[in-house]
Amino acid sequence: MKNSEIYREKPKKSFMKKVFVFFMVIFLIAAAGAAAGFMVSVSGRLPDVTANMAPSASSQIYDAKGRLITTVHAEENRIPVSISQVPQNLQNAFVAAEDVRFYEHHGVDPRGILRAVWNNVITHNATGQGGSTITQQLARNAFLTQEQTLKRKLLEVVLAFEIESKYTKQQILEMYMNQIYFGQGAYGIQTASRIYFGKDVKDLNLAQCALLAGLPNSPNYYSPFRSVEAAKYRQGIVLDQMAKYGYITEAEAREAKAADLHLAKPKPAGGTNSTASYFINYVIQTLSDKYDSDSIYKEGLQVYTTLDLDMQEKAEKAIAADLPQGSKDSKGLTQPQGALISLEVGTGYIRAMVGGRGEDHFNRAVQMTRQPGSSFKPFVYAAAFENKFSPGDLISNEKKTYAGGWTPKNYEGTSGGKVTLEQALVDSMNIPTIDLANRVGMSKVLNLAEACGITTLVKDGPQNDNNLAASIGGLTNGVTLYDMATAYSVFANDGNLVKPTAILKVVDRNGNVLEDHSTKPESKRVIDEDAVYKLNALLEEVISRGTGGNAAIGRPAAGKTGTTDDEHDAWFVGYTPDLVTAVWIGDDTNTNAGYTGGTVPAAIWRDFMSSALSGYRVKNFNIPESVRSQLAAAREAAAKKAAEDKKKAEEEKKKKEDSKSAGSKLLDKITGKTAAADTAKDGK
Repeated sequence: MKNSEIYREKPKKSFMKKVFVFFMVIFLIAAAGAAAGFMVSVSGRLPDVTANMAPSASSQIYDAKGRLITTVHAEENRIPVSISQVPQNLQNAFVAAEDVRFYEHHGVDPRGILRAVWNNVITHNATGQGGSTITQQLARNAFLTQEQTLKRKLLEVVLAFEIESKYTKQQILEMYMNQIYFGQGAYGIQTASRIYFGKDVKDLNLAQCALLAGLPNSPNYYSPFRSVEAAKYRQGIVLDQMAKYGYITEAEAREAKAADLHLAKPKPAGGTNSTASYFINYVIQTLSDKYDSDSIYKEGLQVYTTLDLDMQEKAEKAIAADLPQGSKDSKGLTQPQGALISLEVGTGYIRAMVGGRGEDHFNRAVQMTRQPGSSFKPFVYAAAFENKFSPGDLISNEKKTYAGGWTPKNYEGTSGGKVTLEQALVDSMNIPTIDLANRVGMSKVLNLAEACGITTLVKDGPQNDNNLAASIGGLTNGVTLYDMATAYSVFANDGNLVKPTAILKVVDRNGNVLEDHSTKPESKRVIDEDAVYKLNALLEEVISRGTGGNAAIGRPAAGKTGTTDDEHDAWFVGYTPDLVTAVWIGDDTNTNAGYTGGTVPAAIWRDFMSSALSGYRVKNFNIPESVRSQLAAAREAAAKKAAEDKKKAEEEKKKKEDSKSAGSKLLDKITGKTAAADTAKDGK
């Protein structure tokens, strides 16, 4: 190329630039006039930026040890953080990548707009570079849509000026970083940091900061879960910008480009956390009943629960391992189903909850009411002990027909004589229990059960539980697993009721404590101490030598089996001095499950409690020696009497046999059968 040609080309380039600048000035003047008129027309209809800037925030649910269980949100998964928690490198990365004059302009950057337009003209790319400031982007994301219209762009400018007049640059940057979308369902830097790197934003290094700052430009395209190469490319641009504007050195940029990102394992988009799913839903419902229904989804609550994730894992494992394989019903649910709830004695803290096989949202631990079978019997015996009965007292085991032609029978079909209260409860005998309830009075039994936490009893009306069938678990409405665990916790807590709780503390997004249950809970005595001591001693025997033998865990434990007549429902509710756990299995439909409380439920209870109690020292129940001595003496007396009765019975039997033999000989002599036999013998 000739020098003259080079000379001729230079003025041409300069002339084009001048023409562009001239028309841009004219355009800006015209736009300014139009914008001024537009601002006047909308000034009275603008949103209040001081009241509407807080975005919806995800709530976080933690276990008792502060471990995150899950994050709960509506449309946007967002966990806002203060800018004080944001590394300076990340703040600088956003400024360098999105708005280098952020700290100099007042919401709109004319220089930046001109630079972007000029770049797009010379690159022949109308959308190649944007001129929106961080403040404009915040205005758009917080109040406007993403539509590409002149009206929206003008509103964006107006709101940007408004925001700049109300907030500091640090506040604007904080709101911006908490507002924007990063892909993978993550809104805001904290959520993005946890999703992409599995850690809080405050712990990010330079390489990770640069990658996050590059994502909002095109979250899906630059996602490292989609393409690490694309993500690294965009990261490199951000690092170069940071070096260009003096936020880092060239050497630091090179080192960050080469650094391992240490990405977290991607989670399925829209996936749900199955860990403690029934418990999570229970907590959400509990909070929704107390506060606005959207609070848990949009207000960024920090919810600290009583759940122990280790125990929860063990509960889910025990249910999965011991529950029969079963088959699908017409609704596609596997039958039989199973449920478990475990409470800490003395605090009422819910440590584990399983509401089913995880195939639906129906929580059988708290929402289901079913017949309890013999697991209701301890309330009869507790009421009896409060009314001066003793474990060694005798009650009838004779069949009897009651009003309406009802003739109850024992599970084994045996009957007859009298048995002690201890034997009747340990062997889960129906006939003696009904006899005892009749003598004590069902109203006293129902009152005691209600005081212990059973909330489903029907005490009045044409159809109620004030009948003897209720003494062996034939209730009008049945009971919940939750209530049974609550009531049995009274036995474990020496007769004191502590209402269960799933929530320790709730903190709002501003750090205000909305509720706190971490202090020692209130307790109320509902059973006489002496009565509960006797009951605990007998329920220990249920496991050591009675129907609950499959629940033995090699340490002091007490409990009761429960099976309905048709084996539709099977229960085991048991406890140690530290934990009370209720287990149910059964069929959601009218089909019989075909299991007794001493089989699968007892096995589930045993397997869960054996592992759940591994961190607890072995304790004995608080049963006075005087009570144990009394029981031992009564047991010895009963055994002695049983032996005497047996001996007497054998003697009576022998007498009858001897009498029959003597009578036969006399009859033979009278009839001459003996003489005839002798003659026949001699004639041989």
